[in-house]
Amino acid sequence: MSEKIQIFRSHQIYTANKANELIDGYIMTSGDRILAVYPGEVSPDHWNEAHVFHDFRGKTITPGLVDSHTHLVHGGSREHELALKLAGSSYMELHLEGGIKSTVKQTRLASFDELLEKAHKTLLSMLLHGTTSLEAKSGYGLDKDTELRVLKVNKKLDRTQAISIVSTYMGAHDLPLEFSSNEEYITFMIEELMPAIKKEDLATFCDIFCEEGIFSLEETEKIAVAAKALGFKIKIHADEIAPLGGAGLAVDLGAVSAEHLMAISDADIEKMAASDTVAVLLPATTLFLRAENFAPARKMWEKGVKIAFASDYNPGSSPCENLQMAMDMACLGMGMMPLEILKGVTINAAKAICKEKEIGSLEKGKYADLTIFDAKNVDYIFYHFGVNRVSDVFKQGRHVVHDGRLNLSEIQSCIMNK
Repeated sequence: MSEKIQIFRSHQIYTANKANELIDGYIMTSGDRILAVYPGEVSPDHWNEAHVFHDFRGKTITPGLVDSHTHLVHGGSREHELALKLAGSSYMELHLEGGIKSTVKQTRLASFDELLEKAHKTLLSMLLHGTTSLEAKSGYGLDKDTELRVLKVNKKLDRTQAISIVSTYMGAHDLPLEFSSNEEYITFMIEELMPAIKKEDLATFCDIFCEEGIFSLEETEKIAVAAKALGFKIKIHADEIAPLGGAGLAVDLGAVSAEHLMAISDADIEKMAASDTVAVLLPATTLFLRAENFAPARKMWEKGVKIAFASDYNPGSSPCENLQMAMDMACLGMGMMPLEILKGVTINAAKAICKEKEIGSLEKGKYADLTIFDAKNVDYIFYHFGVNRVSDVFKQGRHVVHDGRLNLSEIQSCIMNK
């Protein structure tokens, strides 16, 4: 990639750096990296006619949005569950009647190319809404062939479209029908499937659904310990429905993140606050499930827990590619403030996928991933809800979304330079 200098000017630049600043100034980039962020007007020392100038005054610039919890690759859809949801069926009632198993059936039937095409379309929508990096979990295959196929789709998508993808193996998402017990299935995962995934370098993380009726605390710990021994980093779906103690276990295991946390206990909030484990909260899921309570984000924030917000894009409980929806629900449903939420979809989200040294803030040496909101200030991003507020997106210095439209030539250039 050519090392052309680009300058981005705005009165509203959210840096997400250590000072968590909102500045009036400009950003300089060279090639795919950030050179510096300066306050004030563009200095003549930093500007000449060979540079490319982007005037985003009247708009707000943030680091590229990071979606730290998605189930990107899956077959089919589950709109047939809508009537059941509206009639009052709970998540676990839907789970027993089909739920994850319904998607497992459809995913196993889908070919590599079918899964690839479906997920690629999803990623284009995510890009238009400002997402530049994401985590993608497996967990809708549960057998060896399909789990490997899904993770290989992730790997190819990371190379063949603009958004950066980190992969998570989540075979411990449910008990597949061909196994008679959790014990039997756990043995299969530990002895056969997880070593195969590591051998082909298909996933960075291992995630486990720690919940009543899914995997117990003891089973979760057994899977996590075996995964760590193989070199996986740990994530845990924790305390989504019942206060089982999954968040506390995540801390004990040194997990990178504990996710969902709608039913987290006060004791585990204190435990997370004293740890490096990131709380990945999924408010759009709470809305879609019509649950009574959001995760206690305000309490967690005030105690000092590191919080990220994510879309939880998946076919059952959050079929929404738009991370801005989760941001809106964090504000309107959880009572979080704009800068707190922006931190949760930038630097804290980057920490939740172990990419904070490369992305998540506007600092020298990091990738030039920028999301530009058509909003004169950060409050307006959340005040004007229900529409896509993103006008432009830059991925590693490439102008991949321009005036609300995909810029296909720049996307192709971005792919070629990955």
